[in-house]
Amino acid sequence: MRAVDTNESKVIRNLVIAFAALLVVLLLGTVGYHILGGDKHSWLDCFYMTFITISTIGYGEIVDVSMYEYGRLFTIFIAITGIGVLGYVLSTLTAFTLESDLNESWRRKKMRQKIAQLKGHYIVCGIGLIGSNVAHELVTTGRGCVIVDSNMDTMQRYLDSHPGQLYLNGDATDNDVLLAAGVMQARGVFAVAHDDSMNLVISLSAKQLNSDLRVVARCHDVKNAEKTRRAGADEIVSPDFTGGLRIVSAMVRPNVVSFLDDMLKSEASVRMEEINIPDELADKPLTVLYHGNKDCLVLAVRSKAHGWLFNPPASYLVQGGDVLMVMTSPEGRHRLEQLMQGAA
Repeated sequence: MRAVDTNESKVIRNLVIAFAALLVVLLLGTVGYHILGGDKHSWLDCFYMTFITISTIGYGEIVDVSMYEYGRLFTIFIAITGIGVLGYVLSTLTAFTLESDLNESWRRKKMRQKIAQLKGHYIVCGIGLIGSNVAHELVTTGRGCVIVDSNMDTMQRYLDSHPGQLYLNGDATDNDVLLAAGVMQARGVFAVAHDDSMNLVISLSAKQLNSDLRVVARCHDVKNAEKTRRAGADEIVSPDFTGGLRIVSAMVRPNVVSFLDDMLKSEASVRMEEINIPDELADKPLTVLYHGNKDCLVLAVRSKAHGWLFNPPASYLVQGGDVLMVMTSPEGRHRLEQLMQGAA
């Protein structure tokens, strides 16, 4: 992408130089003919004489230079120089037009190729205020994602601060757009458009295309939550409802809220993560997952048989299907997943 931007800058720079050179020739010719023609010719006559000379129109000598020894030589000089500069302007302008079209086509092609190579990524449908925060959190925690929005201006505001972000400009309710975003290889879809009906259709379309992925939908009106869930959303989030709970928590549980806020805003990207235990690790202690990994802390285990177990001891024997609640950094999560694969 940077190489393309460099080429565009070079073409624009050449275009500015070409127009500047053309302006210099026009000014030089106009002044020269005014000196040769004297007061009997206006500045417009002199400019017109220069223009028809370099454009090879050749209606005739508006300014008669036959009486001057160097008049025709000056005309020859203006003609050769002007025709060359004018040709350079036209060729540069053509290159600029072609570069713009070809670069845009090249960008779209490369973007689709990169998206097609993704696996286990997330698709963020709608990149408004909520969607942009969702995408930013995914990027911060080292998770691949593709953003989709039909409004390019809205998407461009996010791309200005995240220039390397993969994106598609299209309607996320369209199956073809979801397929182009890699819905068949995705891990999850965020239906966070500004409209509840759109999020319902996105949830339905995504689930019909790939029933294995997880869909989290935004819902403004809690009355639409059940409809959206039936359409395929695995989880419904109402910003208005959760925002009310957050305000109450800030009043009655200020230290807890402060802790969670600091964790989410930490530059070290420390987050609460979920780690699913595969069946191959059944009956193995937690210590095997801590080996060589000091950047994680297991706070709780959710077991199918016993429910929640908080602050599990290192000797706890994990079972297939257990879910670990871990506080860790993206690097610690990656090492933990590697350790689990090695232990299996």
